[in-house]
Amino acid sequence: MIEEVALQRGHEIVCVIDKTPSGSLLEGERMVYSPEDGFESEAFRSADVAIEFTTPATAEGNIRKAWAQGVPVVSGSTGWDAAALMDEDRRTHDKQMLVWSSNYSVGVNIFFELNKLLAQKMKDQPQYTPSIKEIHHIHKLDKPSGTAKTLAEQIRDTEIPKYRNIEDIEIESIREGEVPGTHEVKWDSEEDTLVITHIAKGRRGFALGAVLAAEKYIQ
Repeated sequence: MIEEVALQRGHEIVCVIDKTPSGSLLEGERMVYSPEDGFESEAFRSADVAIEFTTPATAEGNIRKAWAQGVPVVSGSTGWDAAALMDEDRRTHDKQMLVWSSNYSVGVNIFFELNKLLAQKMKDQPQYTPSIKEIHHIHKLDKPSGTAKTLAEQIRDTEIPKYRNIEDIEIESIREGEVPGTHEVKWDSEEDTLVITHIAKGRRGFALGAVLAAEKYIQ
């Protein structure tokens, strides 16, 4: 889907790396490299930026392999310590080589801003208790989602005394069917309840946001 969006926006795909490579280049088809061969290829080295969506176990290794070839990375893999690698990036490179987000959806990033604003409003309303619920497809490996963790971190960073750690905030994770992603932040009191929700209708929004992030990097 990232490839589809990038092509529609006028970009050239110079290299695709996947755990199931094509093994050869057939007429009318594009080559899919294995992880072992792809990062070492001239095709990969020619890229302006790589977009990486894989797994918690492989993300850091993929990013380091890209850096070794001088290729910056936009990564959307969650469930691993991206913050530590971003700190290393800032210390060791002259320019930013890693762009990472727990969610590239444009709507979710607006949702993040609403979450921070609501948390600020709740600093003086101790009768409210926050909680987060996230629902994703059964194939998602990390639990809770990176987006849910970001939402909890934003509440923590508001410095409400009762919620100085994200562990103080209840996060409910549900895995069912092929749900692209639903996130709900609830502030509950004896008098009433406030809820803000983002519902993804598909995965295209995540792909579009990642391509937009890559475009911003290469401008």
